[in-house]
Amino acid sequence: MNFKEIEQTLTKEFSKTLRDKTIKAIKEFQMIEKGDKIAVCISGGKDSILLAKLLQNYQKYSGIDFSLIFLAMDGGYSKNVREHIEQNAKVLNIPVEFFETDVLRIISNHSAKHPCFLCAKMRRGYLYSEAQKRGCNKIALGHHYDDAIETVLLSIIYGGQIQAMLPKLKSKNYQNMELIRPLYFVREKDVTNWVNTCELTFLPCGCPVSEKKDDTKRAEIKKLIASLSALNPQIEANILNAVKNVDVDKVLGWRIGKSEFHSFLDKFNS
Repeated sequence: MNFKEIEQTLTKEFSKTLRDKTIKAIKEFQMIEKGDKIAVCISGGKDSILLAKLLQNYQKYSGIDFSLIFLAMDGGYSKNVREHIEQNAKVLNIPVEFFETDVLRIISNHSAKHPCFLCAKMRRGYLYSEAQKRGCNKIALGHHYDDAIETVLLSIIYGGQIQAMLPKLKSKNYQNMELIRPLYFVREKDVTNWVNTCELTFLPCGCPVSEKKDDTKRAEIKKLIASLSALNPQIEANILNAVKNVDVDKVLGWRIGKSEFHSFLDKFNS
């Protein structure tokens, strides 16, 4: 499939499942405003590449005056991984700017219990920094609906707390910088269908640690959600709705960020 045919898929057969859902998230969560300069973060995987194409499409047709750049962090990729990302970007007309770090070396020498979490945290810091240097006020990541619901269960089952992957947030360490997730309502299966239709190929992230591991906590949660969904098709929607409809009068305790913990007894005894 050539470049023009791939772009047409977003306005034809994948309009409802990909483009419309992305526009819905952008508008509902007020992600993009006039004058924004957004760094679209390209990991080299299918989600970030699709995000780049959808934001290019939105920039073209939305009528909102904003600008895009496309940042890719080379954290120590092998030559073939780097070349594959460059080739995909070229085919899809995505003008990617690479910058180098040594994240993969650090992770491979680190004894962290959850290396993928540490890697994601480090990568985000580098991306914020590079985006800010280039005059951006926002970074866009390719997390989708499935990532969001998996995060809810991860926080409950392995973290002992209730947390959501928010569609947008303000950086605590980089002044006036925000993070947005325009694919928030997009399903992973629809991303995969688009990739297969467009005959695109993607390589693993190239991390020497993740390649040694047969599984991750997120993969375990993905399997759990699939098994629960076989019993109740509403499971996935209910997981996300659960963090939209929290009744603080019916929880044992809560806090905002790192603020003081509040117990239901505070109000009960007053």
